[in-house]
Amino acid sequence: MTSIPDRRPSQPASAPEDGERRVVVRPGWILGVLAVLFGLLTWSAAVDGPVRRADERLAGEIRDSRLPAGAAEFLADLGNVAVAVPVLLAVLVYVSWRARRAGLPRWWVPSLAALVAMAAVPALVVPLKETVGRTGPPGMTGDGYYPSGHTATAAVAYGAAVLLLLPWLHSRYRRRELVIGCLVLVAAVSFGLVRRGYHWPLDVAGSWCLSAMLLLGLAMASSPSSSNDTARQPK
Repeated sequence: MTSIPDRRPSQPASAPEDGERRVVVRPGWILGVLAVLFGLLTWSAAVDGPVRRADERLAGEIRDSRLPAGAAEFLADLGNVAVAVPVLLAVLVYVSWRARRAGLPRWWVPSLAALVAMAAVPALVVPLKETVGRTGPPGMTGDGYYPSGHTATAAVAYGAAVLLLLPWLHSRYRRRELVIGCLVLVAAVSFGLVRRGYHWPLDVAGSWCLSAMLLLGLAMASSPSSSNDTARQPK
Protein backbone atom coordinates (compact mmCIF):
# COMPACT_ATOMS: atom_id res chain seq x y z
CA MET A 1 0.00 0.00 0.00
CA THR A 2 1.48 3.33 -1.04
CA SER A 3 1.91 5.79 1.78
CA ILE A 4 1.06 9.41 1.11
CA PRO A 5 2.27 12.52 2.86
CA ASP A 6 0.07 13.99 5.57
CA ARG A 7 -1.32 17.03 3.77
CA ARG A 8 -4.50 17.39 5.81
CA PRO A 9 -5.45 20.86 7.05
CA SER A 10 -3.94 21.48 10.44
CA GLN A 11 -6.33 21.49 13.37
CA PRO A 12 -7.05 24.81 15.07
CA ALA A 13 -4.44 25.52 17.66
CA SER A 14 -5.54 25.46 21.26
CA ALA A 15 -5.92 28.78 22.98
CA PRO A 16 -2.78 29.92 24.79
CA GLU A 17 -2.79 29.64 28.55
CA ASP A 18 -2.97 32.68 30.79
CA GLY A 19 0.20 34.73 30.55
CA GLU A 20 1.36 32.89 27.41
CA ARG A 21 1.57 34.70 24.10
CA ARG A 22 1.70 32.82 20.82
CA VAL A 23 4.18 34.17 18.29
CA VAL A 24 3.19 33.86 14.62
CA VAL A 25 6.04 34.15 12.13
CA ARG A 26 4.90 35.21 8.66
CA PRO A 27 6.91 34.16 5.59
CA GLY A 28 6.67 37.68 4.21
CA TRP A 29 8.54 39.06 7.19
CA ILE A 30 11.24 36.43 6.84
CA LEU A 31 11.66 37.26 3.16
CA GLY A 32 11.94 40.93 4.06
CA VAL A 33 14.63 40.29 6.66
CA LEU A 34 16.57 38.08 4.27
CA ALA A 35 16.32 40.68 1.51
CA VAL A 36 17.63 43.43 3.81
CA LEU A 37 20.47 41.21 5.02
CA PHE A 38 21.35 40.28 1.45
CA GLY A 39 21.41 43.95 0.50
CA LEU A 40 23.76 44.74 3.37
CA LEU A 41 26.08 41.88 2.47
CA THR A 42 26.07 42.92 -1.18
CA TRP A 43 26.93 46.51 -0.26
CA SER A 44 29.72 45.30 2.03
CA ALA A 45 31.17 43.14 -0.74
CA ALA A 46 31.03 45.95 -3.30
CA VAL A 47 32.49 48.74 -1.19
CA ASP A 48 35.98 48.76 0.31
CA GLY A 49 35.25 49.15 4.00
CA PRO A 50 35.87 47.60 7.41
CA VAL A 51 33.51 44.69 6.75
CA ARG A 52 35.26 43.69 3.55
CA ARG A 53 38.69 44.02 5.18
CA ALA A 54 37.53 41.81 8.06
CA ASP A 55 36.17 39.39 5.46
CA GLU A 56 39.56 39.20 3.78
CA ARG A 57 41.31 38.55 7.11
CA LEU A 58 38.85 35.76 7.90
CA ALA A 59 39.47 34.24 4.48
CA GLY A 60 43.19 34.14 5.21
CA GLU A 61 42.60 32.33 8.50
CA ILE A 62 40.35 29.76 6.83
CA ARG A 63 42.89 29.15 4.05
CA ASP A 64 45.49 28.44 6.74
CA SER A 65 43.26 25.89 8.50
CA ARG A 66 44.31 22.29 8.97
CA LEU A 67 41.74 20.84 6.59
CA PRO A 68 43.74 19.10 3.82
CA ALA A 69 43.51 20.75 0.42
CA GLY A 70 42.26 17.53 -1.15
CA ALA A 71 39.37 17.25 1.29
CA ALA A 72 38.51 20.92 0.76
CA GLU A 73 38.53 20.40 -3.00
CA PHE A 74 36.16 17.45 -2.63
CA LEU A 75 33.76 19.51 -0.51
CA ALA A 76 33.88 22.41 -2.96
CA ASP A 77 33.13 20.05 -5.86
CA LEU A 78 29.85 19.06 -4.19
CA GLY A 79 28.60 22.49 -5.25
CA ASN A 80 29.19 21.80 -8.93
CA VAL A 81 26.13 21.79 -11.16
CA ALA A 82 27.11 18.33 -12.44
CA VAL A 83 26.90 16.96 -8.89
CA ALA A 84 24.12 18.89 -7.12
CA VAL A 85 21.53 19.20 -9.88
CA PRO A 86 21.36 15.44 -10.67
CA VAL A 87 20.64 14.83 -6.98
CA LEU A 88 17.71 17.23 -7.16
CA LEU A 89 16.45 15.69 -10.40
CA ALA A 90 16.57 12.18 -8.92
CA VAL A 91 14.57 13.30 -5.88
CA LEU A 92 12.18 15.23 -8.12
CA VAL A 93 11.44 12.14 -10.24
CA TYR A 94 10.96 9.96 -7.17
CA VAL A 95 8.64 12.39 -5.39
CA SER A 96 6.62 13.05 -8.55
CA TRP A 97 6.18 9.31 -9.07
CA ARG A 98 5.06 8.82 -5.47
CA ALA A 99 2.63 11.74 -5.61
CA ARG A 100 1.10 10.71 -8.92
CA ARG A 101 0.80 7.10 -7.82
CA ALA A 102 -0.91 8.24 -4.61
CA GLY A 103 -3.43 10.20 -6.66
CA LEU A 104 -2.61 13.58 -5.18
CA PRO A 105 -4.22 16.44 -7.13
CA ARG A 106 -1.77 18.84 -8.73
CA TRP A 107 1.04 16.45 -7.84
CA TRP A 108 3.37 18.25 -10.22
CA VAL A 109 3.29 21.63 -8.41
CA PRO A 110 6.14 21.00 -5.90
CA SER A 111 8.39 19.54 -8.59
CA LEU A 112 7.75 22.43 -10.96
CA ALA A 113 8.38 24.94 -8.17
CA ALA A 114 11.70 23.21 -7.38
CA LEU A 115 12.76 23.45 -11.04
CA VAL A 116 11.88 27.15 -11.11
CA ALA A 117 13.91 27.77 -7.95
CA MET A 118 16.89 25.93 -9.43
CA ALA A 119 16.64 27.84 -12.72
CA ALA A 120 16.50 31.10 -10.77
CA VAL A 121 20.00 30.52 -9.38
CA PRO A 122 21.97 31.36 -12.55
CA ALA A 123 19.35 33.92 -13.58
CA LEU A 124 20.07 35.87 -10.38
CA VAL A 125 23.70 35.03 -9.64
CA VAL A 126 25.18 35.89 -13.04
CA PRO A 127 23.81 39.47 -13.21
CA LEU A 128 24.80 40.05 -9.57
CA LYS A 129 28.35 38.90 -10.28
CA GLU A 130 28.61 41.34 -13.16
CA THR A 131 27.07 44.18 -11.16
CA VAL A 132 29.16 43.81 -8.00
CA GLY A 133 32.35 42.87 -9.84
CA ARG A 134 34.26 41.78 -6.76
CA THR A 135 37.77 40.51 -7.40
CA GLY A 136 38.71 37.03 -6.26
CA PRO A 137 41.02 35.86 -3.48
CA PRO A 138 44.79 35.71 -4.02
CA GLY A 139 45.62 33.42 -6.91
CA MET A 140 42.25 33.89 -8.62
CA THR A 141 42.06 36.05 -11.71
CA GLY A 142 39.35 38.43 -12.87
CA ASP A 143 36.28 39.58 -10.98
CA GLY A 144 32.67 38.50 -10.49
CA TYR A 145 33.08 36.37 -7.38
CA TYR A 146 30.09 37.69 -5.40
CA PRO A 147 27.83 35.86 -4.79
CA SER A 148 29.16 32.33 -4.95
CA GLY A 149 27.46 30.32 -7.66
CA HIS A 150 28.67 27.00 -6.25
CA THR A 151 27.25 27.81 -2.82
CA ALA A 152 23.89 28.86 -4.26
CA THR A 153 23.75 25.76 -6.46
CA ALA A 154 24.44 23.47 -3.50
CA ALA A 155 22.03 25.26 -1.16
CA VAL A 156 19.11 25.36 -3.59
CA ALA A 157 19.61 21.91 -5.12
CA TYR A 158 20.08 20.04 -1.84
CA GLY A 159 17.64 22.27 0.02
CA ALA A 160 14.92 21.82 -2.59
CA ALA A 161 15.49 18.05 -2.53
CA VAL A 162 14.95 18.06 1.23
CA LEU A 163 11.78 20.16 0.96
CA LEU A 164 10.39 17.72 -1.61
CA LEU A 165 11.15 14.72 0.60
CA LEU A 166 9.93 16.06 3.94
CA PRO A 167 6.18 15.50 3.35
CA TRP A 168 6.87 11.83 2.62
CA LEU A 169 8.76 11.20 5.85
CA HIS A 170 6.40 10.35 8.71
CA SER A 171 9.13 10.18 11.33
CA ARG A 172 9.96 13.47 13.03
CA TYR A 173 13.44 12.13 13.73
CA ARG A 174 14.10 11.41 10.05
CA ARG A 175 12.85 14.83 9.00
CA ARG A 176 15.05 16.54 11.55
CA GLU A 177 18.12 14.52 10.61
CA LEU A 178 17.56 15.19 6.91
CA VAL A 179 17.39 18.94 7.49
CA ILE A 180 20.47 18.88 9.72
CA GLY A 181 22.36 16.83 7.15
CA CYS A 182 21.49 19.32 4.41
CA LEU A 183 22.66 22.26 6.52
CA VAL A 184 25.93 20.51 7.33
CA LEU A 185 26.47 19.64 3.66
CA VAL A 186 25.92 23.23 2.47
CA ALA A 187 28.18 24.55 5.23
CA ALA A 188 30.88 22.03 4.22
CA VAL A 189 30.68 23.11 0.57
CA SER A 190 30.96 26.75 1.63
CA PHE A 191 33.95 26.06 3.86
CA GLY A 192 35.68 24.08 1.13
CA LEU A 193 35.27 26.95 -1.34
CA VAL A 194 36.87 29.43 1.05
CA ARG A 195 39.56 26.98 2.19
CA ARG A 196 40.64 26.38 -1.42
CA GLY A 197 40.73 30.10 -2.08
CA TYR A 198 37.91 30.11 -4.63
CA HIS A 199 35.72 32.58 -2.73
CA TRP A 200 35.64 35.07 0.11
CA PRO A 201 33.42 34.33 3.14
CA LEU A 202 31.11 37.20 2.14
CA ASP A 203 30.59 35.51 -1.22
CA VAL A 204 29.16 32.40 0.40
CA ALA A 205 27.22 34.36 3.04
CA GLY A 206 25.47 36.34 0.31
CA SER A 207 24.56 33.10 -1.45
CA TRP A 208 23.13 31.72 1.79
CA CYS A 209 20.69 34.62 1.98
CA LEU A 210 19.79 34.42 -1.70
CA SER A 211 19.26 30.66 -1.49
CA ALA A 212 17.17 30.98 1.67
CA MET A 213 14.83 33.37 -0.15
CA LEU A 214 14.47 30.98 -3.07
CA LEU A 215 13.83 28.01 -0.79
CA LEU A 216 11.29 29.93 1.24
CA GLY A 217 9.51 30.83 -1.98
CA LEU A 218 9.59 27.14 -2.96
CA ALA A 219 8.10 26.14 0.40
CA MET A 220 5.32 28.70 0.03
CA ALA A 221 4.56 27.72 -3.57
CA SER A 222 4.39 23.99 -2.83
CA SER A 223 2.41 24.21 0.43
CA PRO A 224 -1.06 22.62 0.44
CA SER A 225 -2.80 25.95 0.97
CA SER A 226 -1.16 27.49 -2.10
CA SER A 227 -1.88 24.55 -4.39
CA ASN A 228 -5.42 23.95 -3.05
CA ASP A 229 -4.70 20.26 -2.59
CA THR A 230 -6.71 20.09 0.62
CA ALA A 231 -9.97 20.20 -1.30
CA ARG A 232 -9.59 16.68 -2.74
CA GLN A 233 -7.62 14.26 -0.61
CA PRO A 234 -7.18 10.58 -1.51
CA LYS A 235 -8.71 8.31 1.08
